[in-house]
Amino acid sequence: MSFNIENYFSDNSTGNTILYYKGNVDSDVINHILDTVENKMVEVSEQSKLRKKVYNVLVESLQNLYHHVDKVPSDFEDQTSERFGLIAVKKVNNGYRIITGNFVHSDNIDKLEEKIKRINRSSHEEIKELYKFILNHQRISAKGGGGLGLVDIARKTGNKLEYSIKEYDSHFSFFYLNILVNEE
Repeated sequence: MSFNIENYFSDNSTGNTILYYKGNVDSDVINHILDTVENKMVEVSEQSKLRKKVYNVLVESLQNLYHHVDKVPSDFEDQTSERFGLIAVKKVNNGYRIITGNFVHSDNIDKLEEKIKRINRSSHEEIKELYKFILNHQRISAKGGGGLGLVDIARKTGNKLEYSIKEYDSHFSFFYLNILVNEE
């Protein structure tokens, strides 16, 4: 099987890439990515409100990568990364796109997809209520999260979550999340 994780990016190549990273996602990498993106937005004199929004969504996206990546398949090219992920930040006409990608075990695909579909079906008010509900009733999962990440991204951006799931083999798929962060 021919599998190239960069194909998604070439298929979605609109916008100017200000950051692209693939490899192990750890605290040093997260800090470097946050600093790099913030500095690049300051360099181009991006509006403060949009910079803050991009930064906050980027933090949540990186935390999702850090906490929710599954091990890489045994035949994947990068066997050195404990938490393999990829991230791209692109400047587009009306804001920024934050694109993340990581392996997901096939057993978890249906649950992930249902969660995203539920979020995308919800109005902005329903998302705010869901966010409050999770905050008040969350249980910390085995991976260290309470299930707020995707809900919080939708709440902060006001946009639907675009995603793609590409089968890698019978045990793993690669999950891409494509988030639009704009001024509205």
